[in-house]
Amino acid sequence: MIGLVGVSELKNMTKRFWNLFKVSPVIVAATFFVANSALAAEVNEQVTNVAQLSEAQDSDSMSQVTSVSQFSDVQPTDWAFQALQSLVERYGCIAGYPNSTYRGNRAMTRYEFAAGLNACLDRVNELIATATADLVTKQDLATLQRLQEEYSAELATLRGRVDGLEARTSELEANQFSTTTKLVGEAVFAVSDVFGNNRAVPGGNPTQNLDSNTTFSDRVRLNLLSSFTGKDQLQIRLNANNTISNAAVSGTNMTRLAFDGNNNNSVVIDKLNYAFNFNNAVRIKVDATNAELYENVNTFNPDFASSARGALSRYGRFSPIYRQGQGGAGLTVTFNPNGPISLTGAYIARTANDPTLNNGLLDGDNAIFGQLSFQLTKAFNIGLTYARTYQTDLVNNNVNNNLFQGTGSTFANNPFGNNTRTESNNYGVEATFQFSKLAISGWGGYTTADAQTGANAGTDAHIWYWAGSLALRDFGGKGNVLGVIFGQPPRVTGGSIKNVAANVNLDDDISYHLEGLYKLKVSDNIQVTPGLLVIFNPEHNDANDTEYVGTLRTTFTF
Repeated sequence: MIGLVGVSELKNMTKRFWNLFKVSPVIVAATFFVANSALAAEVNEQVTNVAQLSEAQDSDSMSQVTSVSQFSDVQPTDWAFQALQSLVERYGCIAGYPNSTYRGNRAMTRYEFAAGLNACLDRVNELIATATADLVTKQDLATLQRLQEEYSAELATLRGRVDGLEARTSELEANQFSTTTKLVGEAVFAVSDVFGNNRAVPGGNPTQNLDSNTTFSDRVRLNLLSSFTGKDQLQIRLNANNTISNAAVSGTNMTRLAFDGNNNNSVVIDKLNYAFNFNNAVRIKVDATNAELYENVNTFNPDFASSARGALSRYGRFSPIYRQGQGGAGLTVTFNPNGPISLTGAYIARTANDPTLNNGLLDGDNAIFGQLSFQLTKAFNIGLTYARTYQTDLVNNNVNNNLFQGTGSTFANNPFGNNTRTESNNYGVEATFQFSKLAISGWGGYTTADAQTGANAGTDAHIWYWAGSLALRDFGGKGNVLGVIFGQPPRVTGGSIKNVAANVNLDDDISYHLEGLYKLKVSDNIQVTPGLLVIFNPEHNDANDTEYVGTLRTTFTF
């Protein structure tokens, strides 16, 4: 409680003024004026936050009066009538309310006190300037001096308490925080088509025509973002989409779009996580479902990493190493997250929530991840990344392992065939050069995979991939980006698996990924992105014809 000056104490102070010094009416009224301001502080002593303080301030306006008789609620029998009459008629510095009331029995706000004091000061200055200062007698000045000396201790205490209140109010204004939940929405509309002569096959010669039709699809996401301390975040994401993978018609995952996925536009909660800081030196994120490393760490491809506002293709977003362990529960810890050197460690268990698989959080599919990031300058950033993964032979009744979650060739994602437990070690290096209007990013990765069970138990596979991207910012207009991405999707380049697998599964040739796009900023909330994806030698098989994917994506954010 603030407790500036008690009501009874203020009344005693006023009586002491009157009895001890027999002051003039103007001094009594001034004392009453100060007492009223202290009364306001006493009434408002329960103020504990900025909102309450704001509510305590009366918004009524005040207007000047020329006669005490203009106050309908002031009577000659009132104890301060004589003082008010003198201030109004002698000095002309008392203001009332528009409804002709003075409200002498209520507490006054500091705003009202300031208004009244300012009126009196202006009037005194006017009297001095017009040589009528004799209205203020020497006796009045002497009395004021005696009053200041008599009550110097009380005045000093009052000033100290007011200063303390102002300091506390400033602190509340600077640090106040209320628990809120923000809704952040995103809607993607896309028109797309795949072109080419024949449907790609992993090996051998293609025999089926590529029969594709132009599609129109969507993806809508609603994020509920809540914070409890101002430095933490609880994310609950609702998702609905109907964008089917192009692999169904093209014959290869290399033609997949960045935002594909299909649940027939049924609304589901597809993401739930909580992130918070520990001593501002550690950032911790706990994913309850659908953990994705590329949302928790720096992927070093800032202009194209987003599925809705970045690259149009799946491979063009970032290195496939960030797709390890995708889709389960996990924990991500980043040390020194805002420093020039940061270290991130993560553990993701893809089947953590399924007790029927008898493996749970620790014994099922999992990924152990680490990344060391260096910000050598503001323009140059580099990352060194490692991930060790383990995939069982049965995941949600799907016997197909998927080393890169459907990014790259069929053979690179599942080199040992079905019903095979697989371990892999993944190594990556990523870098980005960012200038005012130009950004150059790139990545390279190497994976060694080992078969633990199945027909190919004991064999291994070596897989390589790389890519680079160029972004011209503000090209053709502020906020627009012209982008080009070129690279080689994951490809099996060696290992003992080549000695036992059928020739049709070998990645003997090289596929190249070429993507051009233009991100047009229509407004702060609308982006239109036309682009063309070209896959040379799909599935690392030069017998396959070149395939093209034309896409027009419109993204709404709100």
